[in-house]
Amino acid sequence: MPIDRRTFLNRTAATGAGVALASGAVGGVDSAEAAPLGGHHGRAPRTASLRVLGTTDTHGHVLNWDYFTNAAYDDATHNDVGLAKVATLVERAREEAGRHRTLLVDAGDIIQGTQLSYYYARVDPITGGTKGKRPPKHPMALAMNHMKYDAAALGNHEFNYGIPLLRAFEAQCDFPLLAANALDAKTLKPAFEPYVVKRVHVPGGPDIKVGILGLTNPGIAIWDKANVQGKMTFPGLVEQAKKYVPRLRSLGCDVVFCTDHSGLDGATTYGDAIPYPENASSLVAQQVPGIDAILVGHTHVERPSSIVTNEQTGKQVVLSEPLMWGMRLSVFDFALELRHGRWEVTSVTAGVRDAATVPEDPQVAALVRSEHDAVVAYVNQIVGTCAAAMDATDSTYKDTPIIDFVNRVQSDTVTKALAGGQYASLPVLSEASPFSRTAAIPAGQVSLRDVAGLYVYENTLEAKILTGAQVKDYLEWSAQYFALTAPGDPVDLAKITNANGIPDFSYDVLSGVSYDIDIAQPVGSRITGLTHAGEPVDPAAQFVLAVNNYRSGGGSGYPHVATAPSVWSSSDEIRNTIIAWVQAEGTIDPAAFGGDSWRLTRAGTPLF
Repeated sequence: MPIDRRTFLNRTAATGAGVALASGAVGGVDSAEAAPLGGHHGRAPRTASLRVLGTTDTHGHVLNWDYFTNAAYDDATHNDVGLAKVATLVERAREEAGRHRTLLVDAGDIIQGTQLSYYYARVDPITGGTKGKRPPKHPMALAMNHMKYDAAALGNHEFNYGIPLLRAFEAQCDFPLLAANALDAKTLKPAFEPYVVKRVHVPGGPDIKVGILGLTNPGIAIWDKANVQGKMTFPGLVEQAKKYVPRLRSLGCDVVFCTDHSGLDGATTYGDAIPYPENASSLVAQQVPGIDAILVGHTHVERPSSIVTNEQTGKQVVLSEPLMWGMRLSVFDFALELRHGRWEVTSVTAGVRDAATVPEDPQVAALVRSEHDAVVAYVNQIVGTCAAAMDATDSTYKDTPIIDFVNRVQSDTVTKALAGGQYASLPVLSEASPFSRTAAIPAGQVSLRDVAGLYVYENTLEAKILTGAQVKDYLEWSAQYFALTAPGDPVDLAKITNANGIPDFSYDVLSGVSYDIDIAQPVGSRITGLTHAGEPVDPAAQFVLAVNNYRSGGGSGYPHVATAPSVWSSSDEIRNTIIAWVQAEGTIDPAAFGGDSWRLTRAGTPLF
């Protein structure tokens, strides 16, 4: 439920230190050991230390397992994943610094991303028991409660399954989910706890009061519009931090630590669709006085330590982002000095630790073993057959049947949905991205995990109207993905894609039209030979575009689509739509997906 002002003030008055102030010590120390706030036991020490550990973008990874390959996780650099690995790093870091002065925090995107998390959202949901059973416990809650997290910020993917499921997860957690910039749309009051204040016991001195402020991503309003519109609103990180950081300082916090589900660099993938930047952590550090350190999330990169200078105070703020999926653990170490009866931070350092260097914590692994086994059985069920093997290895630079397959399912679904209506006569195009370069469908029997591996996000399907000119603009935007390559220059397949850091999920292939992408031409002038049904596309013609909700809402900044007329939408995940298509058809035949094509060229000459 949203927190009304009376509840908010009552909590503050009851604790004397803000929302959800810890009544005891932190990190496993018995509450009887904790000194009263500001109390002294003998002569106060002049210095003290504090450690804050941070994870982010765990995305449903508990064990070091890949449900799409049915094997232990591995990648090109041999990373390991999962909270069971992180738990070992956490225990070692606590032992080093002292459990009584170590906190554990997360920066969001917890309950979406693996078939494990999907299963407990859709197949056996935590919102209600099936077949008379009690609702199951979410595996991420089981693991994080055991690890004794102190707080977690909400990520944008927390909203993928709807607010009721998020509330059910929140109820299962022994720690608060924080989001100072997630407000009730009607009252504009906090929909979740904005912050938590923790006390860290210092023998012989006053407790260190640590204020933890949580900030989520404004893009939720676009990416999960169907789930949050009219229910919640998401102002900017800087704006809300300016409101709450002074409050935390006024409550006597010696340390203010932010956990932000927002990247560092100020970039935004949704253009000007909303007025708040997507990746604002560096802006928060720069523009909001009073912050000591920030745990960064959302962008899935490894930044052990970044320094941003606050423009008002000149103080250096330390930021760290620990990659994703539990591959790394951020470690912040604070040195403090007692001055005039109050602790002041004198230095902060940060770094990351690698989960691949340690074994899984057997207790965490055992906690979720039955849930894991249920999901393994679920994803390995056979749903159909395939006439010939397909894979996504070349899909980022070649027209491949496996991407055509996704587009075929989406086109069929939208065509069927619009049949008999006013838009039934319009040609249906479809967009799909090479989400996973390792996705593959084998010849012969096809399992659910084979199909699910094609679509690793919980996107839903929509249909929008675009003109031929707008389709051309859409493709030009997508073609920015390729590096400018002059005729005669060597072609390095490792460097030809992802120009300017554009990720694979931001590159779209369109079906229903054929076209060339001339990578010898500048951005904005690359699409040539654009045809539909063998004829040049008329700029004034109308088309229906089958498009995922992320792209439809402005994700990756594609032109026109966010404001285009919407003619249909589905609440079912595209992944489920693909699985249902295979179950209904029985057989996938790659030969049936031909007809339309795209190719890379240089000065009109095909590259492959």
